[in-house]
Amino acid sequence: DCLAFSPSVVTSSSRWMNKRASSKVITFAVANSICSFDETDFAGGVGNWPYTDEDFSRIDKSDDTRFYDSPRFVTHIDDNAISALTDYYELEMSNKKKGEIDVLDLCSSWVSHLPEQNDSITYGKVVGVGMNEEELAKNKQLTEYYVQDLNKEPTLSRFEDDSFDVVCNVVSVDYLTNPLEVFQEMHRVLRPGGIALMSFSNRCFATKAIAMWLQADDIGRLTIVASYFHYSAKWSSIEAFNLKDAPLKTPDRPSFGEMFSNPAAGFAWASTASAVAKSNQGDPMFVVKGVK
Repeated sequence: DCLAFSPSVVTSSSRWMNKRASSKVITFAVANSICSFDETDFAGGVGNWPYTDEDFSRIDKSDDTRFYDSPRFVTHIDDNAISALTDYYELEMSNKKKGEIDVLDLCSSWVSHLPEQNDSITYGKVVGVGMNEEELAKNKQLTEYYVQDLNKEPTLSRFEDDSFDVVCNVVSVDYLTNPLEVFQEMHRVLRPGGIALMSFSNRCFATKAIAMWLQADDIGRLTIVASYFHYSAKWSSIEAFNLKDAPLKTPDRPSFGEMFSNPAAGFAWASTASAVAKSNQGDPMFVVKGVK
């Protein structure tokens, strides 16, 4: 769990972000906008990459193909976070153009968390790029897949310019050691108006996550991903979202006298309080969205 490595502040943030960030907050049915980013939120312009090799160092420096050699048919976020992500995908894709939507799922696995096709969403090609062929072969939503280590080969040269409507990456942006090239390629393969959706939680394989990710809190990580967008290409907009609902309020506990005279009230309160506590627990879910 990355929380074990997260300080309360990001000590090196001045290299890639000014102190001010936009505070335009918009509430959606399944996503709350945390902030939008513009050029004034960053210390340099497009192409002025501020990071060093040390920022992308990792505890485990061994070849990633060894780490991902054995398939893992598990999910790395809890069911509530998965549901929130799928609902958010549905919101974004329902707002896309009419007709078929072409999707590129980077760092793909045995499940992509995409919504099912419906009256508002029809998929064309859904392409997965991932590390483990057994996992990719089990993904029923993919129409095609390719095994590729983006840390060794960050280019997406097999795909033509302007060939996808959506590029997504689920809880894997923290493992990228060449994010500049990957985000440049994402911009290239997206059609005008296309969207890139980079999602993450607070969990990771800490030995494979990059150093500055482990040193950052949630806001710092949102800004790291936003900076990847900003420095890689000219995106028309960059925005950060929180996909989880605000915590529910625990109901007031009945007095001992009320529970003594009406035991059902006590049982009802305990049951409700337990359900609220369960709902408030679980993995956070964040997305940084870039629009070409």
